[in-house]
Amino acid sequence: QHCHLNNDNLAFSLKFFQVVTQCVTLESKHLDKVLRTRQLVFDFDGERPIPRLREPLDLFTIPSTSCPFQGVRWPIECEVIRDKIQHIEWDPSEPEPFYQPTGDEQAPMPVGGVRGNTVYRIDPATKSSYFTYSRVGGSRGPIKSATSCANHQEEPTLAFESRFESGNLRKAVQVGQYDYELTLRTDLYTTKHTQWFYFRVRNMRAGVTYRFTIVNLMKASSLYSAGMRPLLYSEHAAWLKGEGWQRTGANIRYYRNNTEQDGKALYSLTWTLEFPFDGDTCYLAHCYPYTYSNLQHYLREIISDPVRAAYCKLRVLCRSLAGNAVYVLTVTAPSSSLAERKAKRAVVVTARVHPGETNSSWMMQGFLEFLLSDLPDARLLREIFIFKIIPMLNPDGVVVGNYRCSLTGRDLNRNYRSLLHDSFPCIWYTRNMVKRLLAEREVVVYCDFHGHSRKNNVFMYGCSDRKDASQCLQERVFPLMMSKNATDKFSFRSCKFKMHKSKEGTGRIVMWRLGIRNSYTMESTFGGSTLGDRKGTHFSTRDLKSMGYCFCDTLLDFCDPDPAKVTKHCLEELGLLLRQEVRRKLGREVDSLEDLCHIDIESSTSGSNSTESDGLPVHLLNATNQGKKKHLRSRKERNRLRQERVQSTGPKIIQRNIKHLVDLTKYMSISTSLQRTISDYTNPTVHNAILPRLQTSARNERYVL
Repeated sequence: QHCHLNNDNLAFSLKFFQVVTQCVTLESKHLDKVLRTRQLVFDFDGERPIPRLREPLDLFTIPSTSCPFQGVRWPIECEVIRDKIQHIEWDPSEPEPFYQPTGDEQAPMPVGGVRGNTVYRIDPATKSSYFTYSRVGGSRGPIKSATSCANHQEEPTLAFESRFESGNLRKAVQVGQYDYELTLRTDLYTTKHTQWFYFRVRNMRAGVTYRFTIVNLMKASSLYSAGMRPLLYSEHAAWLKGEGWQRTGANIRYYRNNTEQDGKALYSLTWTLEFPFDGDTCYLAHCYPYTYSNLQHYLREIISDPVRAAYCKLRVLCRSLAGNAVYVLTVTAPSSSLAERKAKRAVVVTARVHPGETNSSWMMQGFLEFLLSDLPDARLLREIFIFKIIPMLNPDGVVVGNYRCSLTGRDLNRNYRSLLHDSFPCIWYTRNMVKRLLAEREVVVYCDFHGHSRKNNVFMYGCSDRKDASQCLQERVFPLMMSKNATDKFSFRSCKFKMHKSKEGTGRIVMWRLGIRNSYTMESTFGGSTLGDRKGTHFSTRDLKSMGYCFCDTLLDFCDPDPAKVTKHCLEELGLLLRQEVRRKLGREVDSLEDLCHIDIESSTSGSNSTESDGLPVHLLNATNQGKKKHLRSRKERNRLRQERVQSTGPKIIQRNIKHLVDLTKYMSISTSLQRTISDYTNPTVHNAILPRLQTSARNERYVL
């Protein structure tokens, strides 16, 4: 009654009150008939309506199943063949054993093109020193031939190809009748990181022993020295027998060769094999490939299933540098009330920040298969938690066949603290998403799936807080439970919890500092297991996916309503294990838990050293290098240089202007002095006549009057 409203405002207020009153009594599906806007959605908590804004449509949503996903975008300098590469998913009936060295394996040294015949060579695909722009399908124009096959010989030369998604092979040199020397491409816009290989071979003979030697590997140690074998895929075997990727190779050896790059030693991997069929199309790879297109195909299956689509929402988190979509899935059961939704805690799982670690994608697919299934444990997980899942953090690196870096030439898993939104969009948006999630609810677990090239089994890296004795050992509970659920694959002894300074930019440590106490990376070997019944055998894709299932089981155990499982059993066992470790390494006894927390018994993580891939993105580094600092000269030097310029340019200007000045004699008398010419020019009677010519002369000679 104290408000000074005119009649129109009062009428509007009454009308608005009537509309809101009517909305309260209507079901949410009928609100569109009452409200003039469709941007409001009402959730009902009992009889009380709770308004919220409708989520935007067709902005970051995935196209419908009738509309294909966006094509894969490549850097413009990359040539891409049009062949569609597809592999069937298959697992051997029995685990494949490690290779057992005999001690007689050869160690051929590189000879290059000097004594060999180059049969395959592609451009380094880095015509510029940094990424500029991209397009679907890569470079324009026809695809150049990269293969030189001498089919007129008695034995045909192998035909190589790697210009397809995730492929990596830069050069092949035939150094013997059946002997080939291979050179891998470094990560784009870098001179580092050669480990991932994946290429096609044709034109082979069955029953012939071929030797392949990769000559530019950069790591001093490898699982190939511990029995790991490369992978072979035969299209004939897939078609005739339904067999997919298989371990292959004999006479396997990993060793230092006699070459260097940038002052650092290079290493070779050599092996022999026999192809199963004549004229087959085969592929060789470091690990089971999992491309960006494979992910898109799997996500398309999910959103086309109405059952799974009811509790799985797919969105585009952001676009990568090349414009490829970075997908995020939100998985949870529909809540019956707003209070129930608010009470749910969150779990964040990511993978494939390092493109060459394809085993992480297979673990991620296993995790998603379990979580989206109709199993009782899966339904319970969806009812308890809200899952935020990013299955591929570095799609650009996956597409071009990098091992570690993105198109910035930098390791994304060292840049979670970076504020360079435009350079590291995938990481920036992931961190921002987690920050918003933490503002809404508790995040129980963060886990980033990885692959490891130097250690067998599956294990975790975590974060320990030595300052808080009350939380001592808590970070070790989840990995210990994982080891209980996967006794023949997961090694708790390989888990590390020390936070090294060089790893401060990793997702694991940054998320821990944001407030997620249980923050991990889960590392899966490229090789296999050394535990239990699986000792001495390789992991298959089924084994890798089973670790995703195991992660879900462990999550249920970890969040069990009965705290005795955690506080009594796991913590007691952890204390006992650590005391045994202290006794073994330091030779002394520790009684109190507080003293145990302050003892550092962990060695190095034996993880990756990415310090050479830290720093500014290469395009910014290139910009800073262009701005050279100017040398400051003294006044005496500046006067001397100015005098030299005047003496060197003066006669040339007068000589070149003489023919223009001669043409002006009918308007004025020209003095032999340039100073007199300039003063005569100011005469109004000749101003209009000589102005155009003098201006032209001055412009041509860069001489300002």
